[in-house]
Amino acid sequence: MKKGDIQNQWDKATEGWVFFVRTGKDYYRDEMNNPAMFELLGNIRGKRVLDLACGEGYNCRIMARKGAKVSGVDFSKKMIEFAVQQEKKEKLGIDYYVLDAGNLHIFKNNTFDIVAGFMALQDIENYQDAAKEACRVLRKRGRLVFVIPHPCFETRLIDDKIIGGWEYKKRTMDKSTENALHYKVDRYFDTQVDIIPWEMERLTQHFKTTAFHRTLSNYADALHNAGLLISRLREPKPTKRGLAKYPMLKLHLRIPHSLVIEAVKC
Repeated sequence: MKKGDIQNQWDKATEGWVFFVRTGKDYYRDEMNNPAMFELLGNIRGKRVLDLACGEGYNCRIMARKGAKVSGVDFSKKMIEFAVQQEKKEKLGIDYYVLDAGNLHIFKNNTFDIVAGFMALQDIENYQDAAKEACRVLRKRGRLVFVIPHPCFETRLIDDKIIGGWEYKKRTMDKSTENALHYKVDRYFDTQVDIIPWEMERLTQHFKTTAFHRTLSNYADALHNAGLLISRLREPKPTKRGLAKYPMLKLHLRIPHSLVIEAVKC
């Protein structure tokens, strides 16, 4: 798929996405993935941070409120327009740029203390270039911290067949957490392009985006080749508040939904 096609997908998805994240509907982020990511980030007050593929700026704003000097980049012009609009309202000092993650040419070498990427690297086709560019703009001992869907436990469509996912008790249509037996995993090594349908009930507008299933080895090799050394990782679990509000998150006490990786510039 051409990069322009993927950009158009996200441009078309922007309004639905903005509603999704700004109205608390993205509870996998708020109640599981962000808490794990920010635990790894630690104290970022006074740090220069680049948010890679920042979307409409949700995490940029969180980091700015925590005292970081934040820049956000995204290849979707419409996403950045919404981010800029919100910045004009809140005045948090965030700079936004329409820029591809694999070509951060406007930034000099050794500029940032941290490069962060929330649920983005799996959507970036040239992820190897993105890793190299992240390393280039990081200062020595700077950190790349990013969240991706856990590659071992993705549900995918291959040859019109659903691969992976929960198996439920037989003779029941109730796919509740209590009826989940086990999670199927298969064809993990089949790297591929996936079209992701965003059709959840909690979305006011449905849309589709493109993602790339890769193995853990693919990501580890990309980081190594870029000059980054994996230092820590987390497999997030839901918060107590999230479990109380959203019972379906209980499944992620059994099988991880995502992976947070910290890699240091050597």
